[in-house]
Amino acid sequence: MLCPFCHNLEDKVVDSRLSKEGEVIRRRRECLSCHRRYTTYERIEDALPMLVKKDGRRESFDRSKIFSGLRKACEKRPVSIDQLETVVVRIEKTIQEMGESEIESGIVGEEVMRQLHELDQVAYVRFASVYREFKDANQFMSELTSLLNDSSQSDKKSGSKKIKKDEG
Repeated sequence: MLCPFCHNLEDKVVDSRLSKEGEVIRRRRECLSCHRRYTTYERIEDALPMLVKKDGRRESFDRSKIFSGLRKACEKRPVSIDQLETVVVRIEKTIQEMGESEIESGIVGEEVMRQLHELDQVAYVRFASVYREFKDANQFMSELTSLLNDSSQSDKKSGSKKIKKDEG
């Protein structure tokens, strides 16, 4: 493995862990030259469908684009890299299970939104505002209202009660 710091090819594996889904192996490596540590991920390379973009172009599925979008949406949020990696694995798995050779990019975007909605609601709204290309504050507020309604419905179903703060 090429060290990202000094570009040496010699390293040793310090720690290996299997992801929760068992789809990915996370390895901590140490460069034998500069002694710095870095993380790599191993996964089976599967044939994923081509994405059909809005304008009709086709491009290969690129997990790094999904990861990058998730990372931007979750910036300064209490979401770990491992959680983001898990979300990307779930999205890939969902797409593979469709069994299609081509898939519209919008389906991937909606799956990212669904996963973010479960993971972190602030990140979900951030992603939605870019993905759905909100044109004004009314569209943004409409999405927030929908999110709040979903949240209050979930609270009612789970039987949880909201605690009111004393106002003075």
